[in-house]
Amino acid sequence: MAKKAIGDVILDVNNISLSFGGVNALTDISFNVREHEIRAIIGPNGAGKSSMLNCINGVYTPQKGRVTFRGQSFDHMNPHQVAVMGIGRTFQNLALFKGMSVIDNIMTGRNLRIKSNLFMQALRIGPAAKEEEKHREFVENIIDFLEIQAYRKTPVGQLPYGLQKRVDLGRALAMEPQVLLLDEPMAGMNLEEKQDMSRYVLDVNDEFGTTVVLIEHDMGVVMDISDRVVVLDYGKKIGDGTPDEVRNNEDVISAYLGTSH
Repeated sequence: MAKKAIGDVILDVNNISLSFGGVNALTDISFNVREHEIRAIIGPNGAGKSSMLNCINGVYTPQKGRVTFRGQSFDHMNPHQVAVMGIGRTFQNLALFKGMSVIDNIMTGRNLRIKSNLFMQALRIGPAAKEEEKHREFVENIIDFLEIQAYRKTPVGQLPYGLQKRVDLGRALAMEPQVLLLDEPMAGMNLEEKQDMSRYVLDVNDEFGTTVVLIEHDMGVVMDISDRVVVLDYGKKIGDGTPDEVRNNEDVISAYLGTSH
């Protein structure tokens, strides 16, 4: 298979510092993400990984530094505005609608793309009916891609955890993000589920051309699927490079093996 072409910097994180009541969650963190790459953020528990994702997608506003996406800086943007710009996100604790079917959960990811007003949507009249048909077709393609056709009408709350994670990924893909932030997509999964999810992440990156930023605890997975890895420890950056460079970095080794603390 031809190696995907990794492009120019699409997302730039510059000197981000974030603190809560005097406690530093992130201190002067900088790294970039190139188009079409899989970029992993790793580190021990409490390293600041989720805080970093929250700064990128507008949940938190850092006290210092800025995030630039395709040359546009966003200081004070909320998650909806960031999503409209083209940055999608999955969550560590599944934020799915448990009583709704798989297809309806994934459809919620299309809300950003729906142009007709609520009244027309509710009555499914005029252009709204045609538009909904088009969005449903898009969602059906995602369902096929994620191999969850058998569960289309099943309420998400009745699915096993691994499949719920897949629905969460599907909902994020429904936004058609240029950059997809994955917050521990393999957490709580068994080996087989992890292998499946790794394959989907690689396929999303490869077939859809989506740039992926990934937080993951499973080092084997990270080293297998990432193009570059940034390492955080206690809110500071201690490593950044290819999987091999990071694997051989003394600071990273001691942070993970605990010799520095």
